[in-house]
Amino acid sequence: MTKHHAQGAADANPDAIESADGGIGTSVVRVLGVLARPELKRWRPIMVLAVILTLGAKIVAVAAPVYLGRAINALEGGNGTAEALSAALMFLLFFTGGRMISAGLPQFRDWFFSPVSQDAQRVVCVDAFGHAQNLSLGFHQTRRTGALNRIIERGAGAVDYLLRFIAFNIGPTIIELFLAAGLLAVAYDVWLAVIAMVTVIGYCVFTFTMTEWRVRQRRLMNEADTELRARAVDSLNNFETVKAFAAEARETAHYDSAMRTYNTRYIEAARSLNLLNAGQEFIMNAGLMAMMGFTALRVSQGSLQIGAIAAVMMLMMNLYRPLNILGWAWREIKQGAVDLEKLYGLMGMKNDVADKPDAMALETPKGDVRFESVAFSHKGRAAGIADVSFHVAPGRKLAFVGTSGAGKSTLLKLLFRFYDVEAGRVLVDSVDVRDVQQTSLRQALGLVPQDVVLFNDTLRANIAYGRPEATDAELDAAATQAQLGEFIAKLPDGWDTRVGERGLKLSGGEKQRVGIARVILNNPAILVLDEATSALDSATEQAVQDALEAASRGRTTLMVAHRLSTVQGADEIIVLDEGRIIERGTHQALLTLDGKYTDMWQRQIADMSAQVAAAE
Repeated sequence: MTKHHAQGAADANPDAIESADGGIGTSVVRVLGVLARPELKRWRPIMVLAVILTLGAKIVAVAAPVYLGRAINALEGGNGTAEALSAALMFLLFFTGGRMISAGLPQFRDWFFSPVSQDAQRVVCVDAFGHAQNLSLGFHQTRRTGALNRIIERGAGAVDYLLRFIAFNIGPTIIELFLAAGLLAVAYDVWLAVIAMVTVIGYCVFTFTMTEWRVRQRRLMNEADTELRARAVDSLNNFETVKAFAAEARETAHYDSAMRTYNTRYIEAARSLNLLNAGQEFIMNAGLMAMMGFTALRVSQGSLQIGAIAAVMMLMMNLYRPLNILGWAWREIKQGAVDLEKLYGLMGMKNDVADKPDAMALETPKGDVRFESVAFSHKGRAAGIADVSFHVAPGRKLAFVGTSGAGKSTLLKLLFRFYDVEAGRVLVDSVDVRDVQQTSLRQALGLVPQDVVLFNDTLRANIAYGRPEATDAELDAAATQAQLGEFIAKLPDGWDTRVGERGLKLSGGEKQRVGIARVILNNPAILVLDEATSALDSATEQAVQDALEAASRGRTTLMVAHRLSTVQGADEIIVLDEGRIIERGTHQALLTLDGKYTDMWQRQIADMSAQVAAAE
C-alpha cells in the first residue's frame, strides 16, 4: 500500500518551511507587487507624494553646504564691511533653511506614508494567515503555533523594512551621491568628485561583503530564536501535562538550553556588527581626510577659496549621514529578504487536500454516508485503513469500536476530508467527497470530539461559533437541548461568561455540553461523535450521553466509542482491528459471535464490577 504523504508531515525539523527562491531583487519585486494590489490602490497618490518629498529633501541637502562656503568667502573677502556681513547672513539663512527643509521633508513623508506601510503589512499578514488556515490538517499537526506565527510576523515586518529602506534610503542616497559628485566637479574640482565616489564605493563594497557574512549569522540566530519562542509557547500551552508529570525542572532545562544556544548566536552576530561598524568608520574618516586635505591643497594653491573647505566638509558629512544608515539599512534589507523568503515559502505551500475547480456545493444534505473499499495510511506508520466498506442510511446510527490505533478516528477524518483516501471512495448523498466543496461538506457534519477545545471567549461566542448570526432564542434552545441551560442561568455573567484559555474554566462535562450545543445550533445532517464521553466520570457521562441522545434524534450518527455501553443502541456496530473490519452487526448479534466484541464487552463488565466492589 502506498504511504500517504500529507503536506508538512513529520520531518527532521517539523517547523522547517522551505524558503521561496530569490534574493533582494526578487524581494523588491514582491514588495512592489504588494503595492500594486487593488486593496492599496487608494494609497498611490500618497506613494507618489512620498517619493517627491524624498527627492526634494536630497536636492536641498546637497545644495545647502554651498551657501555655507559662500558665506565664509563673503566674510573672508569683505574685510568686515556691512555689505559682506549682509551677504554672509543671507547665505547662512539659505544654508540653515536648506538644512531645516532637508530634515523636515522626510518627517512629513513618514507622516503621510505610515498608513500605506501599515496597510501593506495588513494585506500580507492576512494573506499569509488565511493561507495557513487553509492548509491541510497534516500541515498543522506537525507545526508549532509559535514558530508559524513568528514566520508571519517577520515576513510582514520585512515588507515595511523593504518599503522604507529601498524607496526612502538606498535609492535616494544613490541619487544624492551623484548629485554631490556633480556639484563637487562643477563648483570645485573634479578630483573631489572622484575621491567622494571612491570613498562611497569602497564603503559600499565593504558593507555589502561584511553583510553577506553577517546574514549567515543572522539566519542561525533567527533559527535559534524561533526554536526558543516555539519551545516556550509549546511548554506554556501544555502546562497541565508538564505539572501532571512533575516536569517543570526538565522543561526549564530545555528552555535554558535553547536560550544558551540563542545567546551564543546573538553574541556572534553582535561581535560581527562591532567589526562592521569599526570598518565603516575607518573608511568614512579616511575619505573625509582625503577630501579635506585635497581641498586645503587647492586653497593653498589659490584655485579654491577658503569657504570651499567648510562646504566640502558639510557636503561629505551630509552624505555620510545616510551612508551610515545605509550600512544598517542594507543589513535590515538582507534580513528582510530572508524573512520574506520564509513568508513566501509558506505562501507557496500547496494544500494537499484542495477543492477541484469544478467542485459542487452539497445542498440540502440528507445524511447518507457510504465508504467503498477505502484504504489510507499515515506517513511513518505501518498500519492503516484497508478495504473498509459500510453504508449508513439517513437517520441511522453506526458505531466504530476497537483497540487504540485500529483506525476508528481516521475513518471520521476521511469523512470530513481532512485527508484524501488512497484507494476507494467516501460518498455523502452518493457524491464523492473529493467532488464536493469542503466548506459545504463540513457544514453538513457536526463533530463532538473527545476533548472539546474552546476559544478564550464568552460562552455565547463559543456556542455560536458555527452560526455567529444565531438569535438569542436559537442559542437558548440549543443550550437547553444540550442540558446546559440551567448551568448558564446560574452563572453571574450568564452567556457573557468567559471560558478561559482552551475552556479551562469549565469542567470536562461542561465543555462537552458546550460542544454539543455548538453542534446542535449548527443543525448538521450528520452527527459525528469521536469518543465524546470517554474522558468523563460515570455521573457526568450519563448527563452528556443524554444530551447526545437528544442531539442525534433524526440525524445520521457516526460514533467512535471506547465504552461499549454507549453503543448498545446503534443500528450497526463495526469492530476494527489494525484498520480492517473483523466483525459487524448489532450489539446482540455481535455477542452471539463470541469474538472480539464479546471479549471487549466481558472485559469492560469485569472492570465495572471490580470498580463497584472496590467502592463498597
